[in-house]
Amino acid sequence: MSLKTRRKHSPAFKAKVAMAALAGDKTLAQLAQEFEVHPNQITDWKRQLMEQAAANTNNGVTNNGVRVSESPRV
Repeated sequence: MSLKTRRKHSPAFKAKVAMAALAGDKTLAQLAQEFEVHPNQITDWKRQLMEQAAANTNNGVTNNGVRVSESPRV
C-alpha cells in the first residue's frame, strides 16, 4: 500500500482559486476539476479570503488608527 503525501498549496495558489470562485464564472465543481482540489477546499479558501479582506478593511481604518481617507499622499 502506497501512501500519498499531503499536497501543500501556496498562499498565492489559494488566493487565485478563491478569486476565481468569487468571480462566479464557473461552478465549484468546474473549478475543483480545473485546479485539482476538492470543492469543499475551495469553499474554505473563499471564506478565509473574505474574512481576511473584511479584517484588513476594518471599516476604512488602517492598523495605526488613521482613516484611509486621511492618509497622506505619497
